[in-house]
Amino acid sequence: QVRLVESGGGLVQAGESLRLSCTVSGSRFSISAMGWYRQGPGDPRELVAVITSDGSTNYADSVKGRFTISRDNAKNTVYLQMNSLKAEDTAVYYCNVRAFMDYWGKGTLVTVSS
Repeated sequence: QVRLVESGGGLVQAGESLRLSCTVSGSRFSISAMGWYRQGPGDPRELVAVITSDGSTNYADSVKGRFTISRDNAKNTVYLQMNSLKAEDTAVYYCNVRAFMDYWGKGTLVTVSS
């Protein structure tokens, strides 16, 4: 049973920071990539950041320079450090793990007040 557990969401003011974490357990296959997606109110889900098994990263243009994705393979954990948060970053953030197939967390809510 593959399980993804996200944490770190919360309510902050614009300009502040949060760090999201996602730990995966029970994966039968090696993980090729881990990432974060988000879905704001009335918006489609979009890719925020992804990190592959070789360490390559990719970010949405809207978060470049502010967010940093990292991983700890030994702990099967991916992090998203979010700095200089804006109200536009308000969304439910979903952890995604790509192995033999894609697995999704239940999401953690990030609310940024102006």
